[in-house]
Amino acid sequence: MAHAAQATAQQRTELLARQLLQAEKGVLQLAPTAGQQQAALEAPTYSIALPEKLTPDGPWSVYRSASSPFQLVSTYPPPADHVRTLYDNLEYAAAKYPHMPYLGTRKRDDKGRLGSYTWMTYAQSSDVRTAIGSGLLQLGLQPKAGVGIYSVNSKEWLLFDSALHAYSMISVPLYDTLGPDAVEFIANHAELAAVGVSAAVLPTLLTCLPKCPGIRVLVVWGATGPLPEPPAGVNCRLVTLDAVEQLGRRHPRAHLPPKPSDIATLCYTSGTTGQPKGAVLTHGNLIANAAGTSTLLPESAPGDRHLSYLPLAHIYERVNIVLLTHLGNAIGFYSGNVQELLDDVVTLKPQIFVSVPRLWNRIHDRVMLAVQTGSPLARALFERAYAHKKASLARGDPVGGRWGRLYDRLVFSKIRAKLGGELKYMISGASPISEEVMSFLRICFGATVLEGYGMTEAACTISTTRSDDLTTGHVGAPNPAVEVKLVDLPEMGYTSRDSPYPRGEICVRGPSIFAGYYKDEVQTREVLDQDGWLHTGDVGAWLEGGRLKIIDRKKNIFKLAQGEYIAPEKIENAYGRSPMVLQAFVYGDSLRSQLVAIVVPDPEVLLPWAKDRGIEGSLEQLCENPHVVDAVLRSMQEQAREAQLRGFEQVHSIHLHPEAFTVENDLLTPTFKLKRPQAKTRFQEHLDAMYAQLPSTA
Repeated sequence: MAHAAQATAQQRTELLARQLLQAEKGVLQLAPTAGQQQAALEAPTYSIALPEKLTPDGPWSVYRSASSPFQLVSTYPPPADHVRTLYDNLEYAAAKYPHMPYLGTRKRDDKGRLGSYTWMTYAQSSDVRTAIGSGLLQLGLQPKAGVGIYSVNSKEWLLFDSALHAYSMISVPLYDTLGPDAVEFIANHAELAAVGVSAAVLPTLLTCLPKCPGIRVLVVWGATGPLPEPPAGVNCRLVTLDAVEQLGRRHPRAHLPPKPSDIATLCYTSGTTGQPKGAVLTHGNLIANAAGTSTLLPESAPGDRHLSYLPLAHIYERVNIVLLTHLGNAIGFYSGNVQELLDDVVTLKPQIFVSVPRLWNRIHDRVMLAVQTGSPLARALFERAYAHKKASLARGDPVGGRWGRLYDRLVFSKIRAKLGGELKYMISGASPISEEVMSFLRICFGATVLEGYGMTEAACTISTTRSDDLTTGHVGAPNPAVEVKLVDLPEMGYTSRDSPYPRGEICVRGPSIFAGYYKDEVQTREVLDQDGWLHTGDVGAWLEGGRLKIIDRKKNIFKLAQGEYIAPEKIENAYGRSPMVLQAFVYGDSLRSQLVAIVVPDPEVLLPWAKDRGIEGSLEQLCENPHVVDAVLRSMQEQAREAQLRGFEQVHSIHLHPEAFTVENDLLTPTFKLKRPQAKTRFQEHLDAMYAQLPSTA
């Protein structure tokens, strides 16, 4: 029976491919029959392979989502197929869900304590954004003007952004963590005419104004007193957001809707080297990506709550908001302090929690540490419950039958309560998540756990896992808005002829792909070829069923003296699973055959470990203790064995550094990616010292 089912699936795939062969080259559009569409939906595959070159014997190297193989998605299905811009998106949601809660915030009382969430409805939000947009026009701003948004996530951020889109202006988000140099560069490069800014970062922006002559208006929110005066000699007006709203109510203007081809945003990539690059994203790009992703949340219901804390300046959260707005979800903003994030989560009780592996790893490590330090009875019960649920997952059963439901009540309900207890979806993106942590989230929280892969230049999601697949180790199928192919990298040993899986650089094409980098043709041509393919720089492999696995990174690869290629991110992720390691920077000299690493130990693990062994001293002193260094290195070696790192992928010497890599000390980007050139410069002395102590060969 299994062989027959496999043959049927193969026949369906070949049938679809033959039909696709008859289409025109480029973004393929077909009108499938009902039977053909049903065959595509029934095929037990993630994605359908079709030829890049339209010849019967051409290579079948281009893949599309099996849910939409005949046509790349550019907007939502009927009755929302008229939604083509961000303006349309909010108009549609406000008309369909006028009285549903939309934007939620928490306020502090006189003693600084946070209260419960209070909500603005979709209809109220639509009204306020019209007033703000009208006020901006009254202040002299024009359609097509570039307007910055410099703030942490907040209700005001989204209202201001929506106002810009209602009057065909271009929003240019700035990370709230950016310093004066980056703010000055983006403001001038994007030719900003105005900036919406929170009072918290207003002082930084004021220092930039003398060097940013194009900025004529600052719209400020969150100020508790009178606004400061602009620097002497600067022709810029400061006005509160409330004043702009009131001005707009006195002088209302009709909306000036954008076209799908109009620029919606210049999304500046934080970058690990050099100046930020402004990705030009149209309204059509963002709607296509959100529409393609919408097929993955079948159980989401209007009113489901989402906690917005990932920076809105990054494309990940930006497109999350586009999609959740369309679905009528409620968006609660975190209080602005990451240290209070879990309190925000417990108060909001979200059904949707989107985050990054850095947070998921911390949650995993803290739960496991609590289990190990708990009573023997509690530990034994957890281990038995965890083993039962893990075995059930392996069989494709996330519930685990009667015993699984019992364990959920007795064991896992307490863990789920720490994230509000009502989660339906947990979504991970921005960087790879380990298979161990992915399984942990499914077991302990009982939610649908999805992993996505994407980038700014693709307007966010390139591929995502499916809710009905409980396997790990891949990033699912292409978003229905894009098609994906792998291009040979013979210099790295990756080709489409590799066995058992084709491998190569991931390239993406479709209606969500960006128009290029703003005022930078050279770098645009480096990533966007003449046929419209975006070259991501990531290396992938096609697994069974057309599932994509990320296996390497083209840019961050370096070669050791013996000729072996090293992917440091993969190695850092492996070592990061050690309970004693908080962060790691793996480095290799091309003239040497060994790797070394700068390691930030986890103080929550290291300090109790040292105390139990009678080793005294501060974290700084412990980092200099040879016995501590040896213990951390041994724990890393254990992780290397578990991750099956090859000999040349393992570090031979480490230096312990007591201070975490952060955005503030310029070692991380705002999306928590390591800035390798800066790290190399910062730790060059220690890197040289480690190599001096190692033999010249290993």
